[in-house]
Amino acid sequence: MRMLFILVVLTGCGAQPAPQFFGATRTDVVRDGRSYTVYQKGDAVEVIRLGYARRGQHQAIRATMIGLIPEVTGCTAIANSLQGDSGEMRGRLRCPKPAP
Repeated sequence: MRMLFILVVLTGCGAQPAPQFFGATRTDVVRDGRSYTVYQKGDAVEVIRLGYARRGQHQAIRATMIGLIPEVTGCTAIANSLQGDSGEMRGRLRCPKPAP
């Protein structure tokens, strides 16, 4: 019974950012029926996939996650900074300078 309680509590947590993204802007997105959460804080980004992925889906999911970064943040992901997998990915951003 105790394990069931713990499982229910953890399931209700949803996407939680890494500690360095506490206070970040959160955007929830659905693509191809799959849910993602994107956190942006300054020039850093974290993308989290929600839900289960079967074998053979991970490469396409990772490509979707990379594609969400410029769409959601308006910035370009620095390719060699991206780390992670199809469940969670973090990286740095190159954002356009604001107009004076």
